[in-house]
Amino acid sequence: MGKINYGRVILGGVVGGIIAFVLDSLVNVIWLGQQWLDTMKSLNRPNGNPGPFFLCLFLAECVGAILTIWVYAAVRPRFGAGLRTSVYAGLVAWVFGILLPHVVQVAQGLYPLRLMICDTGADLLIAVFAAIIGCALYKEAESNIADPATVEARHTTV
Repeated sequence: MGKINYGRVILGGVVGGIIAFVLDSLVNVIWLGQQWLDTMKSLNRPNGNPGPFFLCLFLAECVGAILTIWVYAAVRPRFGAGLRTSVYAGLVAWVFGILLPHVVQVAQGLYPLRLMICDTGADLLIAVFAAIIGCALYKEAESNIADPATVEARHTTV
């Protein structure tokens, strides 16, 4: 089992984060934009400068995607490399980062159920898609330690 390649974790996470940010922005501005405006108005929240919000969202998407790729790298030895494992990593990220917080927000009466169902469903697709792309960029770190089986095979053939 190789060591986690943290450079590739960050690369895959940043790429996955950019993908998630773009898709999440499209969903929440174009498809759910009016529902979000109505909800914020009902909470007496001004629609002020969206710049800080989008910067925060971008950073959160990148950090979340980096953690998703790290989960992929951590479970890869058990589940194997590939699509299935990247979907699992995306589902883990979605459950902890989206589903559970949205359940709490609805239970608190903070956001309307319909808005949270739409957003949670869209975020499921986004999280899994971003995980698939980000995980595809992950490769294990090269190990400098020789595999005993390889060393033994070389000595027996000489």
